[in-house]
Amino acid sequence: MPQEYQAERTITAVFKQESQINDVIKRLLDRGVSRDHISVMGRNFQSQTRITGFITKKDVILGGLKNGAIFGSLFGSFLSLLTGVGVLFIPFVGSVVAAGPISAILLGAASGAIAGSAGAGLASALATLGMPQDKAAIYETRLKAGDFIVMVEVPADKSGEFQLLLESAGAEEIHTTNAPLSRVCRGRCSSPEDLSPEVRSHLSPAAQKTFIERYNAVYDETNDEIQAEQAAWDKIRQEYEEDENGIWSKAKVAV
Repeated sequence: MPQEYQAERTITAVFKQESQINDVIKRLLDRGVSRDHISVMGRNFQSQTRITGFITKKDVILGGLKNGAIFGSLFGSFLSLLTGVGVLFIPFVGSVVAAGPISAILLGAASGAIAGSAGAGLASALATLGMPQDKAAIYETRLKAGDFIVMVEVPADKSGEFQLLLESAGAEEIHTTNAPLSRVCRGRCSSPEDLSPEVRSHLSPAAQKTFIERYNAVYDETNDEIQAEQAAWDKIRQEYEEDENGIWSKAKVAV
């Protein structure tokens, strides 16, 4: 993708058929949208039986997203081209296949809006991304009913063009947010101040250091922000426990 591409807005839409997802991803890629700016969520992908064969029930319940390289090869579709494909358990919805930037965002939200004491679910997580609460609730309901959600980050001056593309592909419930999806860091993280506020607020100072070290190590190896973010969250879950306020602060005792 040309360097001048600027992701400034996020268009979210619902699709009823898995075949539509393949079609719309192909169209978006053909129109120059990077795979790093396309997200998909769904419960009823035909490949899900094979995907769940590679994870345990405990993995799903804990909400751990798995490495995209493992799951991506299973789809045999354009979904496999997206970054960060994995499985996440969302209260009130169930096990969801998520791909693209939203997968890492939801993994981070698992210590806050999704899996916090209120058990607020997907709608609250989407609302923190700037989406109206009533629209976020519709997306959660549609996802639970078996529909699919696509989120694409686009330049502001092309948002109308891409909205028409989604509509022609069969999209419903289209909504545009005037910002791209959040990222933990843009490139490497040099200090805790580089972390997004949503992430920083859920990590103790020690956990922030652990997160950044793991994030940078994976980013330096892959040059992929999403994979680095997922790896960093996996590291936090391995070494820390949440306290009563939902902050990863309690270092686990080695057995």
